[in-house]
Amino acid sequence: MFPIRDTQNLGKFPFVNLTLITVNIYVFFQELLAPNAEKFILQYALIPSNINFTSFENLSPFITSMFLHAGFLHIISNMWFLWIFGDNVETIIGHFKYLAFYLICGILATFVQYLFTSSSTLPMVGASGAIAGVLGAYLRNFPRNKIDTIVPIFGLPLIIALPANFILIYWFFIQAFNGVTAIVVVTASVGGIAYIAHVSGFIAGFLLSNLLVWRKF
Repeated sequence: MFPIRDTQNLGKFPFVNLTLITVNIYVFFQELLAPNAEKFILQYALIPSNINFTSFENLSPFITSMFLHAGFLHIISNMWFLWIFGDNVETIIGHFKYLAFYLICGILATFVQYLFTSSSTLPMVGASGAIAGVLGAYLRNFPRNKIDTIVPIFGLPLIIALPANFILIYWFFIQAFNGVTAIVVVTASVGGIAYIAHVSGFIAGFLLSNLLVWRKF
């Protein structure tokens, strides 16, 4: 299943969501254009074994790593989900609280992932944890919204309007299953995907959004 659009948009201009997408794309192209892309990534990514909680400067990768991506597929899929689900969440939370919500979910997701990989020397990058928080908030507040979704049936890609709760709960359990598998094999990620961050970000978004929502629709 691949969601393509939300059929029940609230109609408010999501300037923070669009700004986040723009910043992510801008940073990604800075990665591509950097004279030494590996050095650029290592400078801003979160490398668990390098984290030192006695130095504030050393903790900045918990934020900067959220704006790095590992390739075109990584950033396109992340920004696509943020585009579909972020606007309604921004509307009900409010613009500036949405920005804080996004960053907090990303930091919490990255931190939980770090707890499982604290000795790793591999860089952690991506907005997936923060976006998972947005998905959790969407499930909490718009469970019955319909999402036009590409569903392959007998090899044919059909577009079907599915309830958001079905899509997002399915997504969550896939991440949770892979996260448990990752823990069992003592890596906390499978194929380079930080499933633990996805699960923790989703839960954080689901819980935190209820504290921040100022208007019900």
